[in-house]
Amino acid sequence: MRDNNGFIMYDFGDGKVIPSKRPFMSQSNPASAIALNKEFYLTDYFIGKWYVIADLYEGLKFTINYGLTNSNQKYQYTLNPFYGQFADMGGAAGVSQSRFTSTNQQYLLTYQNRFDLNNVDLLLGYESYELKDSHLSGYKQKLFQPFIPEISNAILQPSTSSATDTYATMGVLFQAKYDYDSKYFGSASYRRDASSCFAPGNRWGNFWSLGAAWDINREDFMSADFIDLLKLKVSYGAQGNDKLYYPDTEDINYYPYIDQYDVTETNREFATARSYKGNNNITWETSYNFNMGVDFSMFNQRFNGTLEAFSRRTDDMLYYKPMPGSSGYTESPMNIGSIKNSGFETDLHMDVIKSHSLIWNVYVNATFLRNRIISLDESLKGQWIDGNYIYKEGSSMYNFYLREFAGVDPETGASLWYKDIKDENGNVTGQEKVTNWSTATQYELGDILPDVYGGFGTSLNYSGFDFSVAFAYQLGGKIYDNTYANLMHSGYSSDAGRNWHKDILKAWTPENPDTDVPRVNSNDQYTNYISDRFIISSDFLSLQNITLGYTFPSKLLNHFNINKLRIYCVADNVALLSARKGLDPRQSFTTSNAELYTPIRSISGGINITF
Repeated sequence: MRDNNGFIMYDFGDGKVIPSKRPFMSQSNPASAIALNKEFYLTDYFIGKWYVIADLYEGLKFTINYGLTNSNQKYQYTLNPFYGQFADMGGAAGVSQSRFTSTNQQYLLTYQNRFDLNNVDLLLGYESYELKDSHLSGYKQKLFQPFIPEISNAILQPSTSSATDTYATMGVLFQAKYDYDSKYFGSASYRRDASSCFAPGNRWGNFWSLGAAWDINREDFMSADFIDLLKLKVSYGAQGNDKLYYPDTEDINYYPYIDQYDVTETNREFATARSYKGNNNITWETSYNFNMGVDFSMFNQRFNGTLEAFSRRTDDMLYYKPMPGSSGYTESPMNIGSIKNSGFETDLHMDVIKSHSLIWNVYVNATFLRNRIISLDESLKGQWIDGNYIYKEGSSMYNFYLREFAGVDPETGASLWYKDIKDENGNVTGQEKVTNWSTATQYELGDILPDVYGGFGTSLNYSGFDFSVAFAYQLGGKIYDNTYANLMHSGYSSDAGRNWHKDILKAWTPENPDTDVPRVNSNDQYTNYISDRFIISSDFLSLQNITLGYTFPSKLLNHFNINKLRIYCVADNVALLSARKGLDPRQSFTTSNAELYTPIRSISGGINITF
């Protein structure tokens, strides 16, 4: 059916199109919104890079690099005045515009030369970066013409806002590389950087690195003919980070050291409210990286690989410390402590068969990772509980702090959780099961990081045909399956309209009392609240890619003046095997999110022709 304007009359659940209401998504209908609401995007983007190189003397060069990035974006929209939540206000129009500009300058003096068996490479430089990001937006209600996306097309409730962020860094750098007879290698670097993110007294940071390598295979005492390469390498250095994001957002806080305020109006006079509490003492976050390993190649390069141990310690971590609400703010930025990531990496490749017409290669790589909190700010007294996470010195950063699910009451079907029983001195003497989630005890669940992750695969080339397959895997971790939790709801009012997982068919009923799935009762608000019930293994095996191709023989192509012709078919994100169907542990180390889709499976083909 169509209305007097010729529009299809979709049901918005508000009783206006049909005489009934729905308890969820009231005044919403996606099909009508697509047809009647309008959106327009316009973007122009420019990236420019220029350089000048001057040869001053033999091996001595002076280089100037300049980069410019400029982006302008405009977004306009109308919200229709006919149906939905904006109909009663006569529709609305909005416009937003942003401009992003950044410049990067480098002035480098380099010297490269070789003296007999000595090779020297030196660099001295200065670098600066500047950013300016501006936003302007406006909005009005009650449209004169329903499909013109301009603010002047509406008359009521005007709202405008604008903001400009600026950011700058500058630094001096030095680097030296040396090798003797391509056998002994050494390198050193130093840079001193300043960032506008910090107060003037804390803007500068010092960062450096040292590295060395030894190609043992070039030594006279190495007589093993089957070894093509055997290089030992070691490095240690410090890197800085000045980026701090606003809590629970992906927006960078460019001014974390100063208090920030919102300006409003009260009785036609200025009013300000502090929206952010700064910390004048914060400074660079510094990571100290140690790597030691070996690169090798054997049997005429048929077996190649890298073995490497690593340790990364991050000091003065930039983070937000929770504060009591009585202080007037709930979070304060600070250099909160130190963490350490350490582990071992291996990457191995082998040509199982290598002949004129057939090459069969296999590879495998693996990373073993361990995370530990070394220290926290003294005010935290060695431990910090932040909602559903607990951070303790000596423990992993990835440590859930949750209530433990105690099963289902066989008499009523209600969810049960564990609660500690304590004596008059606060000592835990036992446990009891409670039906009130809010009174249950939170427990430390331990490190949930995987023990190892990586990939493996194989490739085959035979008489012009090429075939390859690549896998990725992860073992030994745990994850909170938020998607599954959302689909196992009790029918509470806020979940109306949401689908269920098929496991809901196992829910408690008087005829099915022996189950670990609670009853389905719309009055049970806490049935599926966060607990270890939804913690599951994060192990997975994914088939990442399959490629099949054929390259036509050169003799055949020469008749057509074609140098190379290859046809191929590629499949990406082919399959995923995990502890529960639908669970994708690749989204995060901690939580599977219902709002994030698994990467889309795609199959494509093509032809490559080279003349």
